[in-house]
Amino acid sequence: MDFDALLVVSFGGPERPDDVMPFLENVTRGRGVPAERLQEVAAHYHHFGGRSPINDQNRSLIAALEKELASHGPHLPVYWGNRNWHPFLTDTIQQMKAAGVKRAIALFTSAFSSYSGCRQYKENVAAARAAVGEGAPEIDKLRVFYNHPAYLEVVREGAWDAIRALPADQRDAALVLFTAHSIPMSMANSCQYLPQLEHSSRAVAAMLGVTSYRLVFQSRSGPPQAPWLEPDVLDAIRAANATGTRAVVVVPIGFVSDHLEVLYDLDTEAKDLCRELGMTMSRAPTAGTHPYFVRMIRELIVEHMEGKGSLPGLCDADCCPPPPRLRV
Repeated sequence: MDFDALLVVSFGGPERPDDVMPFLENVTRGRGVPAERLQEVAAHYHHFGGRSPINDQNRSLIAALEKELASHGPHLPVYWGNRNWHPFLTDTIQQMKAAGVKRAIALFTSAFSSYSGCRQYKENVAAARAAVGEGAPEIDKLRVFYNHPAYLEVVREGAWDAIRALPADQRDAALVLFTAHSIPMSMANSCQYLPQLEHSSRAVAAMLGVTSYRLVFQSRSGPPQAPWLEPDVLDAIRAANATGTRAVVVVPIGFVSDHLEVLYDLDTEAKDLCRELGMTMSRAPTAGTHPYFVRMIRELIVEHMEGKGSLPGLCDADCCPPPPRLRV
């Protein structure tokens, strides 16, 4: 298949304090989230000056991809559009249309399959194309990469460095906690998110040669009565402390960049809890612009262009259906 552009599709984030509440209102529109909950989340952003790091991280990834594609091909211009903040997908697709782009391939910045990390982005792209109207470029999605050897190696390398950062006498007994964003059970039950995370965590643990590890979750935002994937990373740390564990290595396997939820939930809340409990914590980096990760994206593009990029049952048109409460 022939493509004439790459589109990076991401979540978006505020870039100044005045952006925070409008951004959060975009994220939660139609979900009935109480105002006090929005204020609570807004405080997380203001803790970091009202600026999410995610947009700058996407800019860095795009710069690395442009360099990689210029050096090794395929030679594609790179565009960027967000779900929830500038640059919005509709504006970007309008820009692509004006530039004469006819068919683009899209990278969604999520390694795992879920409604919010896959299908919803497809819906966002479709809505943006409809808003642009006739002449909007066709857009294909790259496959998920949770099991790609390059992604697993990047996670392994970061986890190994985090283990080595512990005091020597704590490394062998340290508990490795693989973390990912929690999602409602109603969503988890209709997609492969949990099995994929279990697969990747198990694979990286085997590559590290560690047997003391757990898959845990973070960043849940739903009402207390609604079941979400557990255990929460903070609860897992408390449980480990209760059994005598003195050190934990936190590996954010479910995230591809160090955005705000990594910085707040792990580098702030989890680290503060470990300090309070007298435990040592070391946190692995996310993939970011690691050369292996950037090269992997180029390989996925080539794979898709050669017609090898579909994953039956995972990247079909009806994959990752919305949970019942989100159906329209």
